[in-house]
Amino acid sequence: MCLKGKTALVTGGARGIGKAIVLKLARQGANVAILDMAVAPDTVKEVEALGVKAISLEADVTKLESVEQAVEQVIATLGSLDLAVNNAGVTKDNLFLRMKPEEWDLVISVNLTGAFNVCKAVNRQMFKQRAGKIVNIASVVGQMGNVGQANYAASKAGLIGLTKTLAREFAARNIQVNAVAPGFINTEMTAKLPEDVKQHFIKNIPAGCFGSAENVADAVAFLCSADADYVTGQVINVDGGMVMS
Repeated sequence: MCLKGKTALVTGGARGIGKAIVLKLARQGANVAILDMAVAPDTVKEVEALGVKAISLEADVTKLESVEQAVEQVIATLGSLDLAVNNAGVTKDNLFLRMKPEEWDLVISVNLTGAFNVCKAVNRQMFKQRAGKIVNIASVVGQMGNVGQANYAASKAGLIGLTKTLAREFAARNIQVNAVAPGFINTEMTAKLPEDVKQHFIKNIPAGCFGSAENVADAVAFLCSADADYVTGQVINVDGGMVMS
């Protein structure tokens, strides 16, 4: 229960990797606020069953005002805000020559501007208390690129740049900012891939398999804990060794 007494905000926490992060932080003792496009009462019940508090709020991360209102409600309801995890993200894959401006704009708006908005909304509270941790969910695609994902790769590369910059700017206030870059993770999306496509990807993963949402959540929980108090501006790859630098 190393996060007992802390309050965490997780965007896109209703399902998938976001939900795994929510449950992991709750198991570590944190009260959790879930921000998503729709409320998630079932996830709230799962969290509360772990003996901590939880709320679910509808918010549009692409709109700063919406995020600010949600953050105010989190603080008013749960009493504090110590941890923020920017997990909300979308994909709109297309080859660059066919990519429409609206496909580019949507992905950049949610994945990158959304994280900017959350960081803006939480920094006042974290600066005031002179403590806090922000974890941004990036991707190995932001480090290596990927065919058909110019928008997604750009958004995740930008998120890594944002992480490193905020780590420098916030360090004096005892706020650590880091990123987790998942590789191929077993999700609803990857489950739909044909078996031959999966095997093609697995050949490029030294571990020989896809990761799990829980693997990502474990890395996030570490970065949210006191064990990572001297870790900032870092990108932790959770990718089975697929990308090594």
